[in-house]
Amino acid sequence: MSAKSPLPPLVEPAAELSRDEVARYSRHLIIPNVGTTGQRRLKNARVLVIGAGGLGSPTLLYLAAAGVGTIGIVDFDVVDESNLQRQVIHGTADVGRSKAQSARESIREINPHVDVHLHEFRLDATNAVELFGEYDLILDGADNFATRYLVNDAAVLAGRPYVWGSIYRFEGQVSVFWDAAPDGRGITLRDLYPEAPPPGTVPSCAEGGVLGVLCSSIGSIMATEAIKLITGIGESLLGRLIVYDALAMNYRTVKLSRDPGRVAVTELVDYDAFCGVAPVAEADRDATITPLELRALLDAGTDVAIVDVREPVEWDIVHLPGATLIPKDRILSGEALAELPQDRRIVLHCKTGVRSAEALAAVRKAGFADAVHLQGGVIAWAHQVDPSLPVY
Repeated sequence: MSAKSPLPPLVEPAAELSRDEVARYSRHLIIPNVGTTGQRRLKNARVLVIGAGGLGSPTLLYLAAAGVGTIGIVDFDVVDESNLQRQVIHGTADVGRSKAQSARESIREINPHVDVHLHEFRLDATNAVELFGEYDLILDGADNFATRYLVNDAAVLAGRPYVWGSIYRFEGQVSVFWDAAPDGRGITLRDLYPEAPPPGTVPSCAEGGVLGVLCSSIGSIMATEAIKLITGIGESLLGRLIVYDALAMNYRTVKLSRDPGRVAVTELVDYDAFCGVAPVAEADRDATITPLELRALLDAGTDVAIVDVREPVEWDIVHLPGATLIPKDRILSGEALAELPQDRRIVLHCKTGVRSAEALAAVRKAGFADAVHLQGGVIAWAHQVDPSLPVY
């Protein structure tokens, strides 16, 4: 089957390149499909990247090196030591610093011709559409479905295309979504995921882990798609999903089509509610126990059963004294319910509290009405009770 015709370039060419820019981008300029006109389009482009994390890091570096003239970064987080295994835009000296500011410094070191705009706030329904309207193209590397749906719907309302990427352990996915694409080719995230996966079924990288170098593989594809859209060359991933399996070292292409039942996006909604994520303030308070409260119970000699619902590889990194390892999946399947003690109060915990909350629902449904889970998990315990424990 022949390739589809290229989409029209997103960006008009800028003014002539300077002598310094000609020298810097010479390897682009001698590619017939890019040339001087394509490089001038890159110079005139305004690209917004959601997150300066695992996917944002390589994407930002390559967009800057390629000569994208204006790059916006949405990120209000700070650099953590655990980020350095994959977030290559940051260094050891950046730990504790703003990710957005750290990323800007790295970009300036690579290419001083790039104008970097920082948006150090939480993207939400009150600011997303207006912000997207300031850019030609959006790149989304968010690690949760609430933000992914927000980006999708805001891009629809702003009339902007966006490149979407996702990573988990050894697998990554990339596609291009653009509701207003020419020739009726519009596809959005809601055609791929009409409904949000149930909470807890798609762990974040912090909960499930990710091979660091996978971020570069997926991020480079995202940057490639951005360059193709800006310059109007090649066949974009609009209408296709690339799935990369690093362990098997193969790429699969899945054809996407518009969902005939998809409801048009007319406004932004509460995306935490849409994805079934309950705000912390609304959480059932009798379902949680803080690390300090648990420490007080243990100091008082109260007999409680601490059940660790993480995976064995995480147990090997760090575990609480006196805990028993029963991975979450064995609890959810019902296989391990008989192993839970009937004569003591059960305290479930995981890394941060996400998986233990899911396990708690199953445990309480099975009749353990007074069971609770540890707020913030083993990470909170290490920070609040025993700083000598390693965190990951």
